[in-house]
Amino acid sequence: MASYRILISDGLAEEGLALLWKSGEVTVNPKITAEELLTALPLYHALIVRSRTKVNAQVVAAGTRLKVIGRAGVGVDNIDVAAAIAQGITVVNSPLAATVAVAELTIGLMMALAREIPRADAAMKKGEWLKSGLAGTELNGKTLGLVAVGRIGAAVAARAVVLGMKVAAYDPYLSDDDIRTRRAEPVTLDALLASADFISIHSPLTPETKGMIDADAFARMKNGVRIVCTARGGVIDETALLAALESGKVAGAGLDVFATEPPGPTPLVVHPKVICTPHVGAQTHEAQLRAAVDIAEEVLAALEGRPLRWQVASTS
Repeated sequence: MASYRILISDGLAEEGLALLWKSGEVTVNPKITAEELLTALPLYHALIVRSRTKVNAQVVAAGTRLKVIGRAGVGVDNIDVAAAIAQGITVVNSPLAATVAVAELTIGLMMALAREIPRADAAMKKGEWLKSGLAGTELNGKTLGLVAVGRIGAAVAARAVVLGMKVAAYDPYLSDDDIRTRRAEPVTLDALLASADFISIHSPLTPETKGMIDADAFARMKNGVRIVCTARGGVIDETALLAALESGKVAGAGLDVFATEPPGPTPLVVHPKVICTPHVGAQTHEAQLRAAVDIAEEVLAALEGRPLRWQVASTS
């Protein structure tokens, strides 16, 4: 069996490392800088990243021996997939690993917004009893609008239906029948914005989706709508969201992702109507284990020329 050199630049659970060590020499450097990556990469046959490492065209070009780039997770917007493919490098990811974790966080943020759980907790810790000032709203009977209904969106829909919500979804890449099989009613984006009490964003970040939830989109929403995004920062225009929160158009927002990460204490982050988490959608023990094992198996399959489950096509 051939021995491969594998660089892991963002860390990986032990279960995945154990698989990789059986087939090669593994270097784990979760703090590697961009400059160090460019210097080291020519020695390696495989690179495994999460979201921190930016694999731009310059990095791809430095990987003169690279056969495969693996993304331990779903989104590959931090990888120049087109450049990799042009250089003959296979790109793979692990799209199933975080589905449950992100869906559960989405539902958790919706509940936290509906019942103002962080505000209630903070008040209690300060010795305040705000019972009369914490009249929330119920999810039951409300309309949830899903912008994109892929694996994670479908998992959110299934959980929302159990909670008694009506689920509507907009996804230009799925047929109406496909959307219905995912427990949602297909609608146009305009109809979704006008009817939803809660809106959850599950679109990838692409040139087409960047800033798609902008000032015009907020103007078309119901007054008092609540927004959740656990997908990618940049899909929501953060300046427009802040204005909508200030005007009262949006009653609250739950954000796990931001256009710039970490965002720092921006006016949006510190806003009293915003619940923030630091891009932890996939941060469960179970999801991390699945991601590590899935990407390790996929990278080894690519190195050894075996069939692939999750090869990423060009995004150009």
